[in-house]
Amino acid sequence: MDPIRKIFDNHDAFPLSFAHKNTKSSLSELPDHFHDWYEIVYVYRGRGTFFIDHTFYEMKQGDLFLIPGNTIHRATPDKESPVTSTAIYFSPSIVQLPSLGDDFSYLQCFEQAATLRNYKFEMRLPQSQHLELLLDVIENEFKQPTIGKCQSILIHLLQLLLTIQREMTTDIKSPKLDTLVGPIWMREIILYIDQHFCEDIGLQALSKQVSVTPAHFSRVFKQFIGMNISTYLITKRIIRAKQLLQESDASVGTIADMCGFESLPHFHAMFKRVLGITPAAARKSFRSF
Repeated sequence: MDPIRKIFDNHDAFPLSFAHKNTKSSLSELPDHFHDWYEIVYVYRGRGTFFIDHTFYEMKQGDLFLIPGNTIHRATPDKESPVTSTAIYFSPSIVQLPSLGDDFSYLQCFEQAATLRNYKFEMRLPQSQHLELLLDVIENEFKQPTIGKCQSILIHLLQLLLTIQREMTTDIKSPKLDTLVGPIWMREIILYIDQHFCEDIGLQALSKQVSVTPAHFSRVFKQFIGMNISTYLITKRIIRAKQLLQESDASVGTIADMCGFESLPHFHAMFKRVLGITPAAARKSFRSF
């Protein structure tokens, strides 16, 4: 099964999508996927689990999840009490405004989440009520064909991001793995993969490390992650390669080697398969902005 890259239209005049108070079953949720846009998910009620980057999180009322672009994630609603949530997807370009003399960025909360490798934030009651009010206002603006609708939605999104950032502090607790999600060896191997995915690792080596058979490893990994191990490794390598193409001047061949690809043709083929463009085209698009 190929990884799912959810595609949004970055050339749209208003690159933002909003899904308000949706209740989803496990059948309607995407398997493991990623996208260029940033995502905010707020939980109103229900239960479930959220796999983001390398960690399983419990989903419950009042939880807020911040998912930076190009981060593998997958929500699994509880069968008996599925999650009802609001999700906002947006291109980072619409919130990259002048700094006005200070170091504040509207993407700062996402950057902090990525740095700490903790994508879940539990809102206090007054702040969660304020957040819900902002989400309701955005929903109402989407419904009304009034002048300045997009500008109003953007203003409230900025207010939402500012509220979240003011609530977040540098001493956010380290994420706790949910002891109810999967066997211990699965949680341990996901952390191991996160640290070594650019190395020469595969099904045989990984299953041996956690002392289970390759068949059992494959079955459990696919059950909890939604991809087989080879697809998962390739996806993480391609996401890392895309980051290096954007941030460094290293050659495509060097980046392919750094990300663990056996050959340059294989890297080109996998990059095109996952992202839909060649590495050279991707680098050119980054430098056109």
